[in-house]
Amino acid sequence: MTSFGHDVYDDVIVGGGHNGLVAAAYLARAGRSVLVLERLGSTGGAAISTRPFVGVDARLSRYSYLVSLLPAKIVRDLGLEFAVRKRTVSSYTPFERDGRPGGLLVGGGESRTRESFARLTGSEREYESWRAFYGRTGRLAEKVFPTLTEPLPTREELRARIDDEAAWRMLFEEPLGRAVEGHFADDLVRGVVLTDALIGTFADAHDASLVQNRCFLYHVIGGGTGDWDVPVGGMGALTDALAAAARAAGAEIATGHEVVRIETDGRTPAEVTFRTATGEGRVVARTVLVNASPRALAELLGEAPATAPEGAQLKVNMLLRRLPRLRDTSVDPREAFGGTFHIAEGYEQLARAHAEAATGELPSVPPSEIYCHSLTDPTILGPELVERGYQTLTLFGLHTPARLFEKDNQQAREVLLTGTLAQLDAHLAEPITDCLAFDADGRPCIEAKTPLDLERELRLPGGHIFHRDLSWPYAQDRSAAGRWGVGTPYANVLLCGAGAVRGGGVSGVPGHNAAMAVLGH
Repeated sequence: MTSFGHDVYDDVIVGGGHNGLVAAAYLARAGRSVLVLERLGSTGGAAISTRPFVGVDARLSRYSYLVSLLPAKIVRDLGLEFAVRKRTVSSYTPFERDGRPGGLLVGGGESRTRESFARLTGSEREYESWRAFYGRTGRLAEKVFPTLTEPLPTREELRARIDDEAAWRMLFEEPLGRAVEGHFADDLVRGVVLTDALIGTFADAHDASLVQNRCFLYHVIGGGTGDWDVPVGGMGALTDALAAAARAAGAEIATGHEVVRIETDGRTPAEVTFRTATGEGRVVARTVLVNASPRALAELLGEAPATAPEGAQLKVNMLLRRLPRLRDTSVDPREAFGGTFHIAEGYEQLARAHAEAATGELPSVPPSEIYCHSLTDPTILGPELVERGYQTLTLFGLHTPARLFEKDNQQAREVLLTGTLAQLDAHLAEPITDCLAFDADGRPCIEAKTPLDLERELRLPGGHIFHRDLSWPYAQDRSAAGRWGVGTPYANVLLCGAGAVRGGGVSGVPGHNAAMAVLGH
């Protein structure tokens, strides 16, 4: 049985994903005894880099893949050797009108973006609306993002800090569809804006719950700019740096240790039971920080879990021998795929896909978006692959809730992947399959993950990438969430994963905030 360095730890952290590692590093640096227990054979959770294709030297961000919400403060505080790179193009959205292929390019300088809008819409009005809309969200981001690593504000405190009633109403009170339709006239432009509200979130533009608004908010406030950056070395570079920082500060990390039970009365030290390949063991902790979903936490405490969340995405990883040629010859594929390449994400297409999925049918025209990591950061590929011009593609499909895969996950995955690639092919001058690389066994280098696959591999409940629907970044009930938004009914058990208030995405924010709560800040 495993032998640890302490009989009683100040802090035991359940789960070695990036948030758990952030918490471990902060707490160990404060001089506390810290033990991280991770079920899998390595740390990182969903923020890892792996070589998924046999015999191919390509280290891909297999699950999570871009960075926006990670505060520079955490990188500085923990002395992480980690960097991100900006993408020169924000997005490219191909279209066909009057039988002619074209594309909306956002990036490459203001003049090119303005010209691209004008070619699409016939005037500059839509571009001016774009500038006004994102100018407003940009000003809001500058005020909201710093609050994520501060004590949890109340709704009215955050509203006063934003100090823009029109922006508050647009994002916090009215369905986002109203603002999108009020600002933009073109269906394609509307769709590009809406997509940020639907990443991993199954909702309509006019959903009364405003879950789409919350998703959009987190996508436009990152870094105070809303930029989505490429992690140098892949996502695993971040979690490797975090694990190194935690260990250097004195934290112990035990992989292959699955926590199966937490027993506590909330006042006296908790007993944490774990399972390994050789049997069960126990460790005592003054505080337990749980880097798992709220649903998993309830099960560990022996309580009835909350309603199961439902993820809604298709994640596809590809390795190409070369980028495909585009039907739109006015843009270089290196630019088109260097940003976010939107596919079948017009406003009406998104609404139709949502309506079909809501009735239990796979979308007939699956919406998705793609980007190429290796264009911005070729270090994830071996030197020989770089020299031969190989590239990666990461695809993220929308409006594919877990319920669509429950009857036959494998068949639904294959049908959806085929349909999704067909939508991409409609804008290419050659099939994407003709560009795929092959692994050492002669198989094409492509893999797809459904919500059920993510639940099985990563224990994401319902395959939900945010552990549950995203929260507003303010206190709904400060007494329940606590000063930092990480509280549970037990004073010595804190939530430090994506399901905490202000959790979701690769941010480290819940890990930071849980550590601050423990340290009494």
